[in-house]
Amino acid sequence: MKQLKYIVNIILAAALLALVGCASTAKNEGTGEYIDDSVITAKVKAAVLNDEALKSAEINVGTFKGVVQLSGFVSSESDICKAVDVARKVNGVKSVKNDMHLKTN
Repeated sequence: MKQLKYIVNIILAAALLALVGCASTAKNEGTGEYIDDSVITAKVKAAVLNDEALKSAEINVGTFKGVVQLSGFVSSESDICKAVDVARKVNGVKSVKNDMHLKTN
């Protein structure tokens, strides 16, 4: 009987450690958040590429805990504003950080 309790306690401890390992911290995402952010990133990329006004493959998208960061180079200030607006409208986006720059000739 003691052995059974010992084995059950070891299994419970291992399960607890596994759950803690998947938890998120301020600087790291949990497994579920990583998957959610991947989906948001894909949706924002698709929305940017499908927007007739933008048509820019030079806009990079990254997501961390629902915060989308746009970076890259665009032709005009209006493209920057449009890309930010398109990203904000995607479901699941908490906020948008703009790190886009204008192309120089």
